[in-house]
Amino acid sequence: MKEFIFLLAALFSVLNPIGTVPIFVGLTQDYTKKERSRVSLWTSVNVFIILIISFFIGKYVLEFFGITINALRIAGGIIIASSGFGLLNGKFSKNKGIDKKVQEDIEGRNDIALTPLAMPMLAGPGSISLLIAYYQDIKPPATLQIISSCFAIVIVSLLIFLILRSAHYLAKYLGASGIVAISRIIGFLTIAIGIQYIIGSVLNIIHEVK
Repeated sequence: MKEFIFLLAALFSVLNPIGTVPIFVGLTQDYTKKERSRVSLWTSVNVFIILIISFFIGKYVLEFFGITINALRIAGGIIIASSGFGLLNGKFSKNKGIDKKVQEDIEGRNDIALTPLAMPMLAGPGSISLLIAYYQDIKPPATLQIISSCFAIVIVSLLIFLILRSAHYLAKYLGASGIVAISRIIGFLTIAIGIQYIIGSVLNIIHEVK
């Protein structure tokens, strides 16, 4: 249960679906309610698939390229902390990898559920590296931890669906200032997660050298 809560909280902080609300509203302002629900559903499904694949396959990708877990943790920690700083400063679009050119491109697409919503706005490098590193830390017997981890990914994906499906209502009742306030709190937690990853990796390297 402890591992489940930790991974659920960490994933929710790094993915930050609340911070995606303003962007989702902007991209779907001309959509019908049914179309918004469809995009919300497929976005959450795509996020789930990306995260599950990263969780189970990421380890072997690291081994293929000869990347150590400490290197991944440091790189992931930097990305996660950088993402947190973006949220803390209220720079959602820049933090989510959306610039003017990309914005113009996605406005001409019929389906935005996979890109840019699922990736890179939600399931980006930060969440992927988080899951790969978490999988590496699982020690045998690992069955319960793997099940709880998969369940955490399912719950996060469900939360993403519910939040995006209610995005227009949240934007209306919370307002821009409310969304910014919540995202800044999440951003602070995200920074802490990223720094903790970096500290843990540096300590591991020092321990190995000794």
